[in-house]
Formats: sequence, structure tokens, C-alpha cells
Amino acid sequence: MSFFVRQSKYRHVFCEPAAPQNTYTALRISTVTGEHNYIKGNTKFFAVSLQGGGGPVAVIPYTAYGRYDQNPPVISGHRGNVLDFEFNPFHEQIIATGSEDLTIKVWGIPEAGLTETIRDPLVDMHGHGKKVTLLRFHPAANNILASVAADYTVKIWDIEKGAEITSVQAPHSNLIHDIVWDYLGKSYFTSCKDKTVRCFDARSSEVTMEIPNAHEGMKSTKMANLGDSGRLATLGFTRQSGRQLKIWDCRNMGAELKTLEIDRAPGVMMPFYDPDSQLLFIAGKGDGNIRYFETVEESPFVYAINEFRTNNAAKGMGMVPKMGLNVSKNETARLLKMTSSTVEPLSFIVPRKSDAFQEDLFPETACGIPALSADEWVAGEDRPPVKGSLNPDLAGGNGPRQAAAATQQAFKPTRPAAEIQKELDAALARIEKLEAQLREAGLEPAT
Repeated sequence: MSFFVRQSKYRHVFCEPAAPQNTYTALRISTVTGEHNYIKGNTKFFAVSLQGGGGPVAVIPYTAYGRYDQNPPVISGHRGNVLDFEFNPFHEQIIATGSEDLTIKVWGIPEAGLTETIRDPLVDMHGHGKKVTLLRFHPAANNILASVAADYTVKIWDIEKGAEITSVQAPHSNLIHDIVWDYLGKSYFTSCKDKTVRCFDARSSEVTMEIPNAHEGMKSTKMANLGDSGRLATLGFTRQSGRQLKIWDCRNMGAELKTLEIDRAPGVMMPFYDPDSQLLFIAGKGDGNIRYFETVEESPFVYAINEFRTNNAAKGMGMVPKMGLNVSKNETARLLKMTSSTVEPLSFIVPRKSDAFQEDLFPETACGIPALSADEWVAGEDRPPVKGSLNPDLAGGNGPRQAAAATQQAFKPTRPAAEIQKELDAALARIEKLEAQLREAGLEPAT
């Protein structure tokens, strides 16, 4: 593949792997496979599923370098393997997990990380008829979560209330490979084993657009919403098992804007998009390469920049939020590469001579503050993600982190009325049974 690109401030971006002493080793990572990327991170922690009963999930501070404890404190409260997990973008101490046991659980993480195994979730949500395979938090609304399951359904939840908001199965007639929100969180896209990519109104669950036969190959199609550009990237396979990237206009999905043949390899691709730099990073499960591209508004819509090559194959990959980067090094992106037993941070850096904050490299970014509440979103409101500067000289040297911490509301889960009513009915039935037993014994129950 040719990597000639026009003049761009990201033309010379390069990947700097972490030094060996700044990696994480001896992790007993789960061998369960699925549609998820196996590792995710926020600005404080990253999470991976481990081997063992109860679907253990390790939540590890970035400062905990080196060999991992073989008997660590974990999150362990499921009755099956955890197939996906997702950090709440507006509450760094909250993580949701989806499992083979059909449930979604929401957990609280202590400020300093796990010091003992947590078995009791803050919220326990039931509703899927088969294993839960994918989870995605809303990009702007607080505590709104989308889930996908092997029963071909997509459900939207208010995790603070533990309540299902919407559910849709039709027109999915087969396994769902991926789900992504649009920029505002007004719609979401799904890719399915039937080769169709669909756009749904997130509140009504109606299909608003679809792309039949988006990719001709039978393997999984993955997607990335390209920020506020109104475009969608899909990554799939040709009929001859070649890997390809397609760019689509979300307002008119009748034909792709661009098709780019990547290579011929068996691994499902994992896309990661940075809307601030408009860089698209593509890694593959089972290979060691990461390709990166710059997306633009006009044809050809995407330019190849470079490729980071290693012989060490990745099992999974995750992307650290922009607020977690080292702007003093001009680190514009950081990926977390997971192998069978290690996690290696990979920093993507733009070389500059000046040590000053580079405003052109770091425009205002999503800063971990919800733009609206769950109730406001359910009522029909849409707002773009709240943004703030990454300049460390602002807000007392903490940039947007201080503002996010100051505005972060306490997570206060409430139990659904139906769940409370079910327990009340069971309690009343038991009382009635006990009163009947007293009468049979010749005793009159107290009133």
C-alpha cells in the first residue's frame, strides 16, 4: 500500500511503544472469544477479562506497571464469562459488564482502584434472552447504555434507574457484529451477519437507513462513526477474504464514498477514530500491524499516513480517551495493545521542536461532562458532547479534568418499580401463607 499523503500536520506522526518497564505482564487473560475488543480504558484504569469463575474482570490503574498479581482483587459477580465491558464516560469509577449469564451489571470502582474483590453490583439489569455480547455508552447523555445480545436484540437502558428504555429485534435475523452511536447519540448503527448495516432512530427503534451487502465477505463487519462529519467507516471483507475499508455518507447510504483495499489477512479489523485529529487507526485481531489514516471532507475522503509493524500479534486493542494523553509529548493518541498475557501502551506522537502547548494538535475535546441527563435524552433532547481545552495551563494546571471532576454527579442507582413490586408481591404472598398456617394451628394472626 502506498503511503503518499498531501501536506498535513499529522504526516509525520509515529508510534512509540512503551518501554518494557512500563508495560503490564503475566495477565491470565480470558480465552473466551467474541465480537468485543477485549480491552478498554478510561483516563485512570484499563479493564480486561481474566480466566476463572464468576466472569472476573481486572480493573488496573495505569500506574500499576509490571508483573500482575496472580490472585488479584477483581470484579466477579456473574454466573458466566463476561463478553464485553464499558467504562461510563462521565463517571470514571463506573463500569458496566455484559455476560453469558444474560445480565448486564453496573459496578462502582474505588477511587484508588480495587483493593478487594467486588461481588455485589450497584445495578443488575435483566431482559436479554441470550448472552450479552456488546455494550456502548451514549456519547453525550448521562447513564444511557446500549446493549447487544445473541438473541439479535438491541436494548437501550437508563443504568441509574436500572430500567430498559427501548428494545428492538426485527429486522435483525442473525448475530449482530457491531454497534456504534452517531455523534449526537440520536441514532445508532448496527452491522449484522446478514451483511447489512442499519441505522436506527435510538428512541423509536425504527430503521431510518440501511446498506444491504455492505461488505461481501462473511466475517464480521466493524464500524467507526467519523465524528460530526456525517460519515461512517465500515471495515469488512471481500468475497475473496480481502480486508477493506469503506466510507459512507450517513445522509445518503445508497453507495459508498470511498472503498480502500487494505490487505489480505484473516483477522477481524478493529477501528479507532479520533474526531479531534480526524485520524482513523485500524488494528487487526491476530496481527501485529496498526495502520493509520487521515479522513477529510472532500474526495478521496481518506489518506493513508503510515503503518506501525511488529511481529507480536494483538488479541485485542483499546483506545485511551483524549483527556488521558500526555500533551507535553504531543501524544495525539494512545492505543492499548493486548496479547495473550500482556498489555502494551502505544503512543502516537507528532514531532515538534517547541515545548509549548500545541493548540493546532489539540483542539477542544470531549471532556467527560455529560451534555444532558438521561431523562432529557428520553424526552427527545439532543446536544453535542461538552468540550474543553487540554491546555495544562488552564484550570489551575488540570485542564478539563478539574472541570469534569467538579461537575461529576454522584451515581445514585434506583431500583425499577417493577422489581420492587415483584419483591413486594412475593413478600405479601409469603405473609398470606404464614397467616394461613397460623390459622390451621388454631392461632389468630395479629393485625
